[in-house]
Amino acid sequence: MGKYNFSEEFKRDAVAQITERGYPVAEVSQRLGVSPHPLYAWKRQLAKVVSGDGLR
Repeated sequence: MGKYNFSEEFKRDAVAQITERGYPVAEVSQRLGVSPHPLYAWKRQLAKVVSGDGLR
């Protein structure tokens, strides 16, 4: 399976559906056609950025 380049906006919206709107990861994954694994990774990545840990 190849790697896809999703825009930061797409990632933020996908994570917002989980964290802000309360949709289950499995549902968002199926609706967007993305494996659950990147959704969890994006969620961790965005949490680091929000907390300031992801900034250099």
